[in-house]
Amino acid sequence: MRKAASSRSVHLLFNLTKTLSISPPNLLTVPLQHCQSQHTITPQHFHGEFHHQRILLHLLKEFPRIRSLDATKSLHALAITTGWNCPQPIFLNNNIILAYASFGELFLARKVFDEMPRRNTVSYNTMIGCYSRCGDAEEAWKLFSEMRLCGYEPTQFTFGGLLSCQSLDLYRGFYLQALVLKSGLLYPDAFVGTALLGLFGKHGCLDECLKAFEDMPRKNLVTWNTMISLFGHHGFAEESIVMFREIMKMEWALTEYSYVGVLSGFLGERDLELGEQVHVLLVKNGLVCNVLVLNALLNMYVKCSGPCIAEKVFGEASIRDVVSWNTIIGALTKSESPGKALELYLKMCFDGVWPNRTTFVSVINSCTRSENLMYGKLIHGMAIKHMLDHDIFVGSALVDLYAKTDWLEDAQRCFDDIDEKNVVSWNALIWGYSQKCCFSPVQLLCEMIQFGCQPNELSFSTLLKSSDTIELQQLHSLIIKMGYHGNEYVSCSLITSYAKSGLISDALILLPANDTQLPVVPSNVIAGIYNRTGQYHKTQELYSLLEEPDIVSWNILIAACSRNGDYKEAFELLGHMRVAQIHPDKYTYVSLLSVCTNLCNLALGSSLHGLIIKMDSKRCDTFVSNIVIDMYGKCGSLESCLKIFDEMADRNLISWTVVISTLGLHGQSYKALQMFREMEAVGFTPDRVAFLAVLSACRHGGLVKEGKQLFGEMNMTYRIEPDFDHYQLMVDLLTRYGDLKEAERLILGMPFPPNALIWRRFLEACNRQRDAENLEVDNVNLESSG
Repeated sequence: MRKAASSRSVHLLFNLTKTLSISPPNLLTVPLQHCQSQHTITPQHFHGEFHHQRILLHLLKEFPRIRSLDATKSLHALAITTGWNCPQPIFLNNNIILAYASFGELFLARKVFDEMPRRNTVSYNTMIGCYSRCGDAEEAWKLFSEMRLCGYEPTQFTFGGLLSCQSLDLYRGFYLQALVLKSGLLYPDAFVGTALLGLFGKHGCLDECLKAFEDMPRKNLVTWNTMISLFGHHGFAEESIVMFREIMKMEWALTEYSYVGVLSGFLGERDLELGEQVHVLLVKNGLVCNVLVLNALLNMYVKCSGPCIAEKVFGEASIRDVVSWNTIIGALTKSESPGKALELYLKMCFDGVWPNRTTFVSVINSCTRSENLMYGKLIHGMAIKHMLDHDIFVGSALVDLYAKTDWLEDAQRCFDDIDEKNVVSWNALIWGYSQKCCFSPVQLLCEMIQFGCQPNELSFSTLLKSSDTIELQQLHSLIIKMGYHGNEYVSCSLITSYAKSGLISDALILLPANDTQLPVVPSNVIAGIYNRTGQYHKTQELYSLLEEPDIVSWNILIAACSRNGDYKEAFELLGHMRVAQIHPDKYTYVSLLSVCTNLCNLALGSSLHGLIIKMDSKRCDTFVSNIVIDMYGKCGSLESCLKIFDEMADRNLISWTVVISTLGLHGQSYKALQMFREMEAVGFTPDRVAFLAVLSACRHGGLVKEGKQLFGEMNMTYRIEPDFDHYQLMVDLLTRYGDLKEAERLILGMPFPPNALIWRRFLEACNRQRDAENLEVDNVNLESSG
């Protein structure tokens, strides 16, 4: 019915111009469905005295209902054809300007404005608002200045339009604030004040925001929502929730924007309880089915507790849009199970939700993190189907995928397909080539600069990690030339690269003067160099000057004490960490458990193990559990060692190797061999260290036959060439249990010259056998003489 009424309205306008002998332009013949008028005119309306004003008055009613650019042009043409003899020509022109601007035709809107014979304040406000919405602060400001010169007084809509412009600078904002205060427009209503809050908040001036908010005599719900959103956006969750509670006390009807604003301020686990309380309020007020609120709720749970609860809320939601899907897919991509993001993406496609570039970026990143190239290629094909493979964000994600899965040709091809490359796409390609020796990544950096893309700290850091000595010096020169030598991230990478290249003196030269305190990250890098070179006392001296060490600093210092034999100081540092409210991580515990192992102090090791479980059982992962098993084994508690091994949910090759070694040390050689075979049965391929452990167990238990079999399996089954340690164990096993001929044959068949230790073991065995033979001869002689 609406469409039929629209058609009649335009048809009657056309007939009306014919009745008055007016020749309408061709522009009037447009698709009639674009005009949404419900106004109906009958032929009886045109009897008697009738003139152009009736047409124009009708046009005034038509403009607010226009839904297409063609209809706007047609009605504009009709207005021109009928002439401007209207009681309200300025009003008509203002509507034409507004209609053109709503369709993005700013040039046509300005042309109408410039050709207006007369203007008023609304004319200027309309045009200023158009420029402000398009982000053209300069043109909006010129019109504002012209308006004042022409004697027109700015209204609250003038200031509101200007202050809402995204590109308006802060200096002009303060100027407008002064004019608003002078004109008294801050007091009648909250419109201008709210726009002022938005400007200050956009520039991060929260103090000015709060002051302007307090100065506002009239505030509405939009004003309060603006402040809540600003505090939330800048991470001030407590202030945001205080304002939210103030609104609730006023008994206003809270809108979805009130909840979205307060939810945006919850950023971590400490805010989860408050977020859950807001969630309860949303359920109580029936707003949880609003998609805008749902997305804010999902985002809150992702930031405060990870994807688990967010997934549950998402699954229970009755209405979801592409943002909802993207939020959960993005969270799963960053989680420990990135493969689940791909499963959700397939479900999203099955449900008929059209993915956008954010979806593809997240899913491609999930394939990269899970190293799933097959599905990555599938997603690449879908991106091509959606014509997003040339997009800078999707293209960069594809480059990163192929680069990190060693498909550099495909990475290069995706890189070449990107329409407008940025530093992210260049960095992804540089990273890929930096892992290979087939192409110099430094040459790629030069190409990047030639194409006008400036490298950032990540570009230099990636290159520094893979450069040889000559390239390192070249990059150092370029870093100084481009002014990145003062960047903390780049300087740390530079120091680390020099140290890894063996140029310790060059690395230390980069340190600032003695009177300058080194930041925490470079301090950690230098301390790591000192630790690797055995200069533990220098590590302690360096950290004695550091005011605010981080967890890495504490770990390096504890490791230095552990390796230097300062065991008491290592545990004292643990106490200082807890006083400073810095929670130890797995690297802290590994260093301290090593101290317990070195001291063979079972009581201290057990106490530390209990502390780990008490503070955070999640810290006791596979890495830490392996060290705990080793500590119990070497401290004599085989029972505890096996108990922890049996309780481990996720074992790796190191776990099995440690237990096999421990069983051997405790004389349970057969059980160690049995454990080795069980390890093979569950799918673990033994390495050199695993064979050392099981051969050592065979030596302790005298399992010569089994040891010879295992030694043969190393090369025949697992293609592992035995080294000195393996040959030494076998020689020791054979000679210790009297098989000297086999030991001699093994020594002579070694692929490298035997060292002194192997010969000593063999000669000691020969002496033992000769002594045994002499003893046996003496016994025989004694028996004969007797």
